[in-house]
Amino acid sequence: MKDGKKSVLVINGPNLNLLGIREPHIYGPETLDDVEKAGRQQAEKAGAIIDFFQSNWEGAVVDRIQAARTDGTDGIVLNPGGWTHYSIAIRDALLGIAVPFIELHVANIHAREEWRHHSVFHDKATCVLMGCGVRGYRYAIDMILNGGDRKFPSKDDVQSK
Repeated sequence: MKDGKKSVLVINGPNLNLLGIREPHIYGPETLDDVEKAGRQQAEKAGAIIDFFQSNWEGAVVDRIQAARTDGTDGIVLNPGGWTHYSIAIRDALLGIAVPFIELHVANIHAREEWRHHSVFHDKATCVLMGCGVRGYRYAIDMILNGGDRKFPSKDDVQSK
């Protein structure tokens, strides 16, 4: 919590700065700016705080995840992009901070090339959303803020595992 408000961190990995430009037949026409604007409106309406972070540099994402350990972040929405399949550094950072996270993919990674089917995050994520287009961000943010259909774990729940 930050200032008594729930706080969500949305992290987007490599090439997601090109959302709406890169392969719109797969990812749709919406841009990352569109996603962020909608997320800010959603958080404001819920009386929550939301922070967006995008980087094409793995170390920058690790640094931002580590900062979430002490900055009041209640939950993370992670779209790891191409790091889905191999980033042990990001996985270890997430496991080291005890903040629950949702793994998000705009496209269904299981409907794409075989090598895209594996995720190094899915077994530790509270929830995995894929194939919902950019609406998936709205669903993930809602789950952190409101619990969706079930209780979203708190930091204490994650630390006790």
